[in-house]
Amino acid sequence: MGITKTALSIKTLLMRMVVNKQDNSNHIYLFKVAAVCLLFFLDLAVFAQERPSRISRELGFADEPDSTKLSPKDLAKITDYLIISHDNDTTYVDTSLTIKKEYKFNYLRKDNFGLMPFSNLGQTYNSLTYNFQNSKLMPDFGALGKHFNYMEVEDIYYYRVPTPLTELFFKTAFEQGQLADSFFSINTSPQLNFSLAYKGLRSLGKYQHILASTGNFRFTTNYQTKNARYVAKAHIVSQDIYNQENGGIRDDNIEFFETGEEDHLDRSIFEVNFEDAGSKLVGKRFYLNHAYNLVQKNDSLARNHLSIGHILSFEDKYNEYTQSTSNNYFGDAFRSRDLRDRNTLERFYNQVHVNYSNNIIGDVQFNINNTNFNYGYDKVVVLNGQTITNRFKGDVFAAGGKYHKQYKGFDLSGELGLNISGDFDGNYIKGTASFKLKEDVFASASINHSSKAPNFNTLLYQSDYINYNWQNNFSNIETQQLQFKINYKELANITVDYSTITDYVYFKEDETTFQVRPEQFGGTINYLRVKFENEFVLGKFALNNTVLYQNENTEGVLNVPQLTTRNTFYFSSHMFDKALFLQTGVTMKYFTKYYMNAYNPLIAEFYVQNQKEYGDFPLLDFFINLRIRQTRIFAKAEHFNSAFTGYNFYSAPNNPYRDFTVRFGVVWNFFL
Repeated sequence: MGITKTALSIKTLLMRMVVNKQDNSNHIYLFKVAAVCLLFFLDLAVFAQERPSRISRELGFADEPDSTKLSPKDLAKITDYLIISHDNDTTYVDTSLTIKKEYKFNYLRKDNFGLMPFSNLGQTYNSLTYNFQNSKLMPDFGALGKHFNYMEVEDIYYYRVPTPLTELFFKTAFEQGQLADSFFSINTSPQLNFSLAYKGLRSLGKYQHILASTGNFRFTTNYQTKNARYVAKAHIVSQDIYNQENGGIRDDNIEFFETGEEDHLDRSIFEVNFEDAGSKLVGKRFYLNHAYNLVQKNDSLARNHLSIGHILSFEDKYNEYTQSTSNNYFGDAFRSRDLRDRNTLERFYNQVHVNYSNNIIGDVQFNINNTNFNYGYDKVVVLNGQTITNRFKGDVFAAGGKYHKQYKGFDLSGELGLNISGDFDGNYIKGTASFKLKEDVFASASINHSSKAPNFNTLLYQSDYINYNWQNNFSNIETQQLQFKINYKELANITVDYSTITDYVYFKEDETTFQVRPEQFGGTINYLRVKFENEFVLGKFALNNTVLYQNENTEGVLNVPQLTTRNTFYFSSHMFDKALFLQTGVTMKYFTKYYMNAYNPLIAEFYVQNQKEYGDFPLLDFFINLRIRQTRIFAKAEHFNSAFTGYNFYSAPNNPYRDFTVRFGVVWNFFL
């Protein structure tokens, strides 16, 4: 009855939210769809309380097949609630409270070490480090500043649960608004699972014209026949990311910020570069990955599998920048009012693959695939005698393969791909070897080579601003990376990677027009990263450290801080006869001074600047986290040192980081 009452209470709350939501925006509409579907599943969950044991028995969780005295929740273990990635790596629901959960309790819902958030939730992030490992053959869309919260195929997970599973995430935002992420999953039979999720944000922010409003709707399903010969995973994702853009505070207001003028501690009075601009990234994706096992033999003596599979993915997305009146911040414009830049991409991907595995050769896959792409604009631009086309359209055919084998303690894997025909050349090869040196010591080495065309928006871009129109014929970006890892769970985790990048394409401010344009660096960049992670534990106290050292041989092409650290000193303890688990401490984040990249909202890209260095300021956060059964409560005083360590904290030039603020939130898992 307790579970039924909980479900009915949630149902009532959702019905009120659906009725009260008056906003007709796209993400509010998706919220209503998600809420209605969740209401339907809650009705199923309430009904299921009458006859709870069938699915649990069929999944194998009931010791007595005919027993109806215990509910599936009582029979199932937490390890039975499975989470499956797109490449079939499987883990299970984790309701514990660890320092890693503290690091992941943010807008992205993942550890954001190496990223510098902007002042408002839902804005972009400045990258303090880069990973040049690549296994893609096609150019990406671009507008990278808008993609941190854009969920790709590898960000979508699938589930298998003995009873309905719900997770509710909530966190306060800045000024008006909040961040919420609701998830529900149910197995209607042992073979079929559905999940429904929606993450929504609205945050006004402290500065003028900086509102953020985003929505990420996800629907997933996975199915397998009773004999497991046919398996399928599919998802539908719809996302919209909207930001009011102010271009940062004006240059003549920088002094007021850095001197800590009392009149300007109210951040809303700062003058910003513009107050009539906005940008939006919208995307929809339909994805299906299914396979049929032709030969399926697996016994104690031999393993022999042969399967054929098919992956289909269709994605339609666009990035749009709008502004009421032109602003000389971006130079001259073709028109003075109602400016609107919009680039679109339609991508249709088909792959057919054959998998074979046995005890001797291991696991082998061969695949062929086709990508049909359509990127561009709805007009042709003629500028200074040069015609800038409106579209890149075409097909690319490629082939590839994968390999995996465990041999005498070694775990070997490899992957390769090659564009055979089409408008874009590309290839990659990646190999990894790992070995368990001792029971608690793990080592691995990997090598990666890649050749890929630069992003679409560096090759073709059109704008109502004259200087932001270009069509380039850049060479492929060539990258090589060597990486070594050693994990010693009682001492440290160390990762070292060394990359060389040739013909690197980046955005740079033009010295004549002061406008941002893509350029290709003809030399070779040598880039070294050394990352050290460890935790010292003494009784109920612990010190968790992450330190990243970086070195590169260029100046004005790839700028990164030499040293980035995150150190957390915290206390953990059970209280009240283990009814409550407490975790509290202080986190310090810091990076050395460097020529930090600036942000251009018109193209939604960061660009290199070499006029002023930023960094060398500490960020101190104090947190108190609690766990009561499956509920985790988070409270944090963010950047509490902002008033007494100097007003020199920036996320990017002209874009200050957050002042001291107190925020809280909750993550609640419950199992019907």
